[in-house]
Amino acid sequence: MRKYFWSGLLILASTLCFAEQWQPANGPLKTRWAKDVSPDNALPEYPRPQMVRKEWQNLNGLWDYVITAKAAAQPTLFDGKILVPFPIESALSGVMKMVSETNRIWYRRTFTVPSDWKKKNILLHFGAVDWETEVFVNGQSVGSHRGGYDGFSFDITDALKKKGENEIVVSVWDPTDAGPQPRGKQVQKPRGIWYTPTSGIWQTVWLEPVTKTHISSLKITPSLDAGTVRVDIDSESLPKNAFLQVAIFDGKSQVNSLVLQTNSFVVSVPKGQKLWSPESPFLYDLKVSILKSARAGEAIDEVSSYFAMRKISMGKDEKGNQRMLLNDKPVFQFGPLDQGFWPDGLYTAPTDEALRYDIEMTKKLGFNMARKHVKVEPDRWYYWCDKLGLLVWQDMPSGDKSAEWRGPSGVDGKEIQRTPESAAIYEHELKAIIADRYNHPCIVVWVPFNEGWGQFDTVRILNLAKELDPTRLIDGASGGNNFPAGDIIDHHQYPGPGAPTLVKDRAMVLGEFGGLGLPLPGHTWQQEKNWGYRSFSDSAALTDAYVKLARELFPLAKEQSLSAAIYTQTTDVEVEVNGLMTYDREVVKVDLAKVLPANLNQLPPLPRKTVIAASAEDGINFWQYTFEKPEADWNKPEFDDTSWKKGRAGFGTRGTPGGIIKTDWNTPDIWLRREFTITGDVPKHPKLSIHHDEDAEVFVNGVLAAQSFDYTSDYVPTEMSEASRSALKPGKNVMAIHCHQTTGGQYIDAGIIDLAE
Repeated sequence: MRKYFWSGLLILASTLCFAEQWQPANGPLKTRWAKDVSPDNALPEYPRPQMVRKEWQNLNGLWDYVITAKAAAQPTLFDGKILVPFPIESALSGVMKMVSETNRIWYRRTFTVPSDWKKKNILLHFGAVDWETEVFVNGQSVGSHRGGYDGFSFDITDALKKKGENEIVVSVWDPTDAGPQPRGKQVQKPRGIWYTPTSGIWQTVWLEPVTKTHISSLKITPSLDAGTVRVDIDSESLPKNAFLQVAIFDGKSQVNSLVLQTNSFVVSVPKGQKLWSPESPFLYDLKVSILKSARAGEAIDEVSSYFAMRKISMGKDEKGNQRMLLNDKPVFQFGPLDQGFWPDGLYTAPTDEALRYDIEMTKKLGFNMARKHVKVEPDRWYYWCDKLGLLVWQDMPSGDKSAEWRGPSGVDGKEIQRTPESAAIYEHELKAIIADRYNHPCIVVWVPFNEGWGQFDTVRILNLAKELDPTRLIDGASGGNNFPAGDIIDHHQYPGPGAPTLVKDRAMVLGEFGGLGLPLPGHTWQQEKNWGYRSFSDSAALTDAYVKLARELFPLAKEQSLSAAIYTQTTDVEVEVNGLMTYDREVVKVDLAKVLPANLNQLPPLPRKTVIAASAEDGINFWQYTFEKPEADWNKPEFDDTSWKKGRAGFGTRGTPGGIIKTDWNTPDIWLRREFTITGDVPKHPKLSIHHDEDAEVFVNGVLAAQSFDYTSDYVPTEMSEASRSALKPGKNVMAIHCHQTTGGQYIDAGIIDLAE
């Protein structure tokens, strides 16, 4: 007895010593939840909410680790401690080291099997490990796995010792962007929209005792039309003629139950079924059992789950255009692009509370949807979306060495040619991800490709996704690289909003727009050189610009049959500052009181805009320009500007807030001239749409239209002088601009619009 007592004290002392030694690495930024992370409290929640067993053992906490050469043998010595499940590159791991395709990560820890588990099979589960994994228990290889986003399990019973401590060793190789595997936005050299990688274990590791005969997986498919739920049960060592039971609960009340000698059940959901929606996210509880006899009684194995009566489909509107329907009704889906990165945990949220917070804030901002962008989350993120009521568009993480942006638009109507190995890896992970997340009612759309990144064999892959899951919609290719397959035509436009060219056989969506940036000192990944599609100087300006976009968006639903829109983005991520929240989630950068009614379409629509002379915001146009002071009559229609240079609008220096830079201008002054044509009558309410930094004077047909001083950070409707409005005429007209800049960023562009209520 004393031997075990002192041994226990030594183990406890050792654990406390390591706990005292562990601390997060000194990363650039951390969240408020980082203080709640410790070796004995690392994501303690049960990680698989849709197949819950009461008994389990969490293996999160301190493990030994070492980084070796890829070809090195299993080590006997380790470099130190790492806090699992935080990726090795993250601050919360306590390590924060980069690894490359020439490295291998090794993990080691010991565990003891509880005495009351002795007669059961022991399963070792991994939520996710990026990317190629082999697991050893007591020196014996128990299995391997390839895939960075799907969970996997091994039955380790035969490798366990009869008594005492057992050892787990995990070997991981992750080539990041040097390999063909799906990896999303992970790169070894982060910059711009490409971020720090996640390698190794990044989701919960746990043990679970089961009987030899046990349930290994569930596939749950509700049918609103039939008023049923289908439950397909996969099991291990199931005896012939065994009885299984599926029971449905509304809260604590059992509403139906069925016992059959089959592993496929179709169970009726009683009349008056409660539907799931973002406004009312009702979940039915489910209990699935393998019984000892035909009577519903003692179970050999039993798991708890849940499901929702929810349907996503397509239907035509009164114009004959396709719409996305939720529970057979058109619902405009609007939400942010959600990257799922954390400054202290990278792919891994510091706590379950943090994971839930992003979803709660998305709902508070008035959104009903989020697009999970080229990343797959742990099961608990989808559980909170199920529970709180948030529709999810789930991207397949992009991959292959050609997975990055290929040009100004990112799409070119072409496909890459993957190697057979690359194609097989992609398809294997696509199938695994769809199977892993199939049961979550929040997911309504699968997105196999984004902006042409790694896009290949598009028609076959889209059809494969539909075959794997016919209950959900398939986004043809987010960003516009369209082929004749899928349910959706998806258009990206920054800042937008806009809609794709209308087709009759698919739904129209705006897959990305916005990208309005605001770096807030003290809440950024780095102090300077942060990046945004368009930048603003303060929260008020950002809020006004956002509200303007939202008010322009909703008329597209009616006028152009737009079914959904996705704003970039939920939070800042590393140097990208386009978030509605800062990267550390400390600041909501927009005014909630103004954004909420805008997102709920509760504001009056903006005046209808008709473009008379397009600015860079409205389309492609060219100007004659010079940096040398011209003749005095340079602004007159008859002036000969053929010796001037020709350039595409707008003009300025990169990084100027809100600027759409197509031609560089970095001198103190610029003079510009262009022709435009008015077809038909002259509009009644013409205004300038001007974005300038700094002082600008604008002439129309030789008449001064406006003088604007200082600077703007966006295109601003500006009154034209009465004389210049009178100077407009049907046919050819001339606009001329002089802009003077003294310091800081610089930009000039203008057009003429008509605003009518």
